[in-house]
Amino acid sequence: MKTIELRRHTDNDDDELSDEGVRHAREIADHLSPPYDLYVSTGAGRATQTVEIWRDAVGDNEPIQEEPGLRSDHEDRWKAAYQKADSGELARMREVAADFVAEDSASLGAALGRVFDRLPDAGSALACGHSPTNEAAVLGLTGELIGSLDKGAGVRIVQEDDGSFRVEPLG
Repeated sequence: MKTIELRRHTDNDDDELSDEGVRHAREIADHLSPPYDLYVSTGAGRATQTVEIWRDAVGDNEPIQEEPGLRSDHEDRWKAAYQKADSGELARMREVAADFVAEDSASLGAALGRVFDRLPDAGSALACGHSPTNEAAVLGLTGELIGSLDKGAGVRIVQEDDGSFRVEPLG
């Protein structure tokens, strides 16, 4: 069994965390489930900064790995889907941009799968990304549609020994 704790970055000003975002990330650190074999960011400054706070809080110094495939190359299309759906819910965006959401979810899900591939048996990772692409990655990998993630919120994705997946909410 392998697990990834996939969370959204906390509050930001542009591509850096705001003071509130730093404070919130530190609060979330009390609810993490270490140890982690990998720390993963999309490569965006706000995601990397959030993971750094969490990694440091659990007393680790492993390097943070980037998986840029967890960040969409089509942010403009996501914004357009958001506006057309008048919602950040992935289910609503699928209603107005089904082909795009399906295609990008598959790509984002493949990136999430690459993180699983990097894990040792029984390993776990802490990954930080964005919304709605975290939700799309979960859909693309597991086929499960999850609700919109607030900043700092996330899910645990478990890959069973038989290769199947389950998704659990994080408290």
